[in-house]
Amino acid sequence: MGRHRPSLYSAAVATPSIASSSKVDPVAIIGASGALGFGLALRLARTGVPIVIGSRDAERAADTAKRAHELVPDASFTGLDNGDAARAAEVVFLSVPFRNQSETLTNLKKALIPGQLLIDATVPLAAAVSGKATRMLGVWQGSAAQQALEMAPDGVHVVSALHTISAASLSDPEHPLNQDVLVCGDSRAQKRRAAKVIERIDGLRCVDCGKLEMARTTESLTALLISVNTRYKIHTGIHLTGLPTDLWE
Repeated sequence: MGRHRPSLYSAAVATPSIASSSKVDPVAIIGASGALGFGLALRLARTGVPIVIGSRDAERAADTAKRAHELVPDASFTGLDNGDAARAAEVVFLSVPFRNQSETLTNLKKALIPGQLLIDATVPLAAAVSGKATRMLGVWQGSAAQQALEMAPDGVHVVSALHTISAASLSDPEHPLNQDVLVCGDSRAQKRRAAKVIERIDGLRCVDCGKLEMARTTESLTALLISVNTRYKIHTGIHLTGLPTDLWE
């Protein structure tokens, strides 16, 4: 990739050591202090993935890493500021409120570099401007994921995913999952790359939903599920039927 990346072991580490001989590449999660990002960190860490937690405040990232390590003691968690976190992994999840997406991506322009995969889980809910969580905001680019693509440096691959996964269910490692992750992106190879990481989590199946422009539909499903969950006091998800056994061949 060319640019020197800071060692995972030179900043706030919430586990005694991270074995440098690990065969599993680290994953960065920007916004892991939120429910969805934190749940994703816990679930992936349980599968042996070293997790780099990013935050605007490095101290807050370290605190989140410490909290995660208390819940998954045998896993590897590192807390860094957003820029250093993004530099520390080839796959970066962006899990921030919509009101923070633009600022976060602006600040990551010098951290993200060509070849990296940015998996965007942002949802433009009206709650971002004190509206209802069951309503969507209009985004000039068409969707939050398309805005991410417009703002990311050239050569950074953007895939949209995780919008229909309940943050509450994901953040409870003991809660069984049986849900589909709707993945959108302009490159089949990059969607497969995202699926390879996400499907490490037991109970999650990734489904190719087409080009990135389809994210405007998958993002809006978050508002729909919030409405259903509120009505029935549950944490539901989506599972598509009739699909072939192997979705990525």
